[in-house]
Amino acid sequence: MSGRATRATTAVDRLKVRSGNPRYSMSRTGSGHFFLTEGAGQPPLCAPLELDDFVAFVNGISPAAPKRVSKLDVAFEKQLVKKAP
Repeated sequence: MSGRATRATTAVDRLKVRSGNPRYSMSRTGSGHFFLTEGAGQPPLCAPLELDDFVAFVNGISPAAPKRVSKLDVAFEKQLVKKAP
């Protein structure tokens, strides 16, 4: 599998986890464009897109999970703020 398809597949896998919908699937056209569907036999959710546009579209469907921050990270950020002029 090419790096292009792997990047697109990873974006779809993240979408499946974030949205809780395991039916999302990606297809690739003969010209190398990608589109997303909500399951086999369903109409496409977007026009065929270039890789970067497709990944941006997929990432925009469901918001990313909030980044986890530990107590140590918070303490370190406070120290950085104190040392800054």
